Amino acid sequence: MTASRGTVVLLGCLTGLVFLLLYGPLLLPIISSLFAVKQGAVQWDQPTLEAYGVLAQNEGILEAVRNTVTVGVSAVVLSLAIGIGLALYVNSGGGPARQLLQFLVFLPFLLPPIIIGLSLLIFFREIDFPRSLVTVVIGHTVFVLALVYRILLVRLQALSHSLVEASYDLGASRWQTFRLVLLPNLTGAMAGAAVLAFALSFDETMITILVTGTQNTLPIRLWAMMRLGFTPDINALVTLILAFTTGLCLIAARYLTPRELLIEES
Repeated sequence: MTASRGTVVLLGCLTGLVFLLLYGPLLLPIISSLFAVKQGAVQWDQPTLEAYGVLAQNEGILEAVRNTVTVGVSAVVLSLAIGIGLALYVNSGGGPARQLLQFLVFLPFLLPPIIIGLSLLIFFREIDFPRSLVTVVIGHTVFVLALVYRILLVRLQALSHSLVEASYDLGASRWQTFRLVLLPNLTGAMAGAAVLAFALSFDETMITILVTGTQNTLPIRLWAMMRLGFTPDINALVTLILAFTTGLCLIAARYLTPRELLIEES
């Protein structure tokens, strides 16, 4: 009994240490954005939101955030549209062609981002396509497509084939079957996939560096600022991003959790 209790205490201490190493550094920018720091010491008696006010006036950072959101939303929309079509095609049957298609979809996600970025850079140069936010959207779409496709395919495979067969027996067309039967059952998977894809796009740096033009996204902007040092408003930005990404993770967990588990918990 004593040994078992000691083991539990040891595992608890190790778990606490891991959480401290992982999330302890995140507390520093949060504290620095909410309290004044003078000569390296936190002034706990001087809470302030000045850093957030300075951030609201930093047009360079705000433009980078807008570009990042634009790229992320565009990549999500494109990956969902392509992913749904691919998932429906692969789920409709088997064969070598479908296996090859899956391999081509997963390959960019499995390769190192630098390889994908270089490949896209060479491709855009060969066809004389100018680098801009459009090329960044294409790169992010290629990167996140495998994740979106897999989530949608798993949800489609979990659906009963009798739903589609019943729809056809009742005289519905393929479009009506997709719109009235399949799409409502894919809504949760689409929402979860969209959240995860946006989070990946928001954080992607290597592909963006290689295919971007004159308009920078937020990771590229922060990468450039590392040479000169960060201003206090960056602490506020980091805090807001942490809150935003935490919310995205909670939303993704909500939509990707099987409905049966949610019913049992409630």
